[in-house]
Amino acid sequence: MGKRETEQFFKPKENPFTEDQRGHTTLLFGGLTWKHEKLIHAALERLSYRCEVVPTPNVAAFQLGKEFGNNGQCNPTYFTVGNLVQFLQELEKKGMAKQEIIDSYVFLTAGACGPCRFGMYEAEYRLALRNSGFDGFRVLLFQQSGGLSQGEAKAGLEMNLDFFLGILNAMNMGDLINDVVYQIRPYEVHKGEADRVLDECMDLLAEGIKKSRPYQLEGKLASFLQKFPKAGDTAGYIGKFLNQLYGDEYTSALREVRRRLNAVEVDRTRVKPLVKVTGEFWAQTTEGDGNFNMFKFLEREGAQVMVEPVGTWINYMIHQARNKIADRKGVEEAIEAPPAWRLDKVLAYNWKHKNRIVKLSLAEAIFKREWNRLREALNYIPHDLADQRELERLAHSFYNSRAAGGEGHLEVAKNIYYCTKHISHMVLSLKPFGCMPSTQSDGAQSAVVAHFKDMIFLPIETSGEGEINAHSRVQMALGEAKVKAKAEFEKVMKEVGYSMDEIRSYVDDHPELKGGMYRVPHSEGIIGTAANFVIHVASLMKSERRSRLAVA
Repeated sequence: MGKRETEQFFKPKENPFTEDQRGHTTLLFGGLTWKHEKLIHAALERLSYRCEVVPTPNVAAFQLGKEFGNNGQCNPTYFTVGNLVQFLQELEKKGMAKQEIIDSYVFLTAGACGPCRFGMYEAEYRLALRNSGFDGFRVLLFQQSGGLSQGEAKAGLEMNLDFFLGILNAMNMGDLINDVVYQIRPYEVHKGEADRVLDECMDLLAEGIKKSRPYQLEGKLASFLQKFPKAGDTAGYIGKFLNQLYGDEYTSALREVRRRLNAVEVDRTRVKPLVKVTGEFWAQTTEGDGNFNMFKFLEREGAQVMVEPVGTWINYMIHQARNKIADRKGVEEAIEAPPAWRLDKVLAYNWKHKNRIVKLSLAEAIFKREWNRLREALNYIPHDLADQRELERLAHSFYNSRAAGGEGHLEVAKNIYYCTKHISHMVLSLKPFGCMPSTQSDGAQSAVVAHFKDMIFLPIETSGEGEINAHSRVQMALGEAKVKAKAEFEKVMKEVGYSMDEIRSYVDDHPELKGGMYRVPHSEGIIGTAANFVIHVASLMKSERRSRLAVA
């Protein structure tokens, strides 16, 4: 037998995206809701980048992903990869040459590592682009646990503090606005009004972001610090950070959004089951064919949808990074623990380890502070972020919290959390066909459902086909949730001591209760919006009655 020659595989060299190309190169991105994408678009324009949002993927994009990609990939891979190819093909149909498209556009996407096909997205994008005739098209991969993976791209896409804060603020505001609208729309009196006002509010926020300018040192201090570049850079970073923590640029804009959305008249006496949507990140976020247009379907079927914020995932990554540091103390590669008798080195080693954990804890605390500062501007209507330590505690006995990949233990944890905390009537988990981590979660969920008898949980695998079957399964589970919501409401009505006509009459006399941004307190053990609203109105009626009696 002859000797077979082997050849080492090397990652294909990416064509660079350099600073001098910014003026004529357009950044493409997508994969979130249109609310998030509109604000991210504004944040990038604010930094003088040319950018464009790739439309929400449809079934045609899915088919293109299967045509030009590998077999055996998960649903989001086919949708997102095919969506990029579809977008580039549309540019070609409009008259652009392939080489002009390759030279004029760059695609920015997220990447990761671990037991999930998400780590293969970059290779899938390159394969599909090559097979569809766009070989050489640039894909910039932003690693979730690191940064931009291409050193050549640093000049083209500058990942500085202004970039980071701009994207983070856009994501947070997108999360909060998304949450608010899903709370208002099911109860709007005039159909379509919530979406109309939402469009106005998104235009307002986007224009505000684009017109604002990143913080810079000015005046005599800036002139003086020019003589000391290092000190000037440090002072600039501190100024940007303090402006982020205490500036009112975004909170004032959100207060105007609150005023406008409050003008949307709602009727919260409508009894609707509250459905929490969880699952794999992309499937639970996208608002199109990628999850069978599930959010629209749920609302048409009479449910109130509780969406999942991107902020939960950011918090999860911080939490998992902190756990990893704590778990690997003493076993880290290239770091040898000092002998016990060298107290100086032991203290230094422990301090270094503790310092890394403290930094992550500080990052988590700052992120939550900023989140709640924006929530306050919206009258605390958006839900608070679930505590990651509590989620870990709830899930760990069913799904080991150190098992990484996909959503990890979050799918199990959220199911338990939203059921036991009386936040939703039903949990709907959307995950892609062929998603390995989600398949593991579903196995654990059978034990969870057996343990929590009152839980209504439904996992749905999404793909490019099977929409009717998926909707049918959701309808059946939603029927149970409706019964649960109705029984809860009837129980509350018996306890408050007022009829529905009396409740409605009081609300008519107090129009502020019809405001879209009126905050209804959450009563212990009560889930539904209508039930909580009736309890709140009844307490106001009783308080008013006591006041009249006291005066008399």
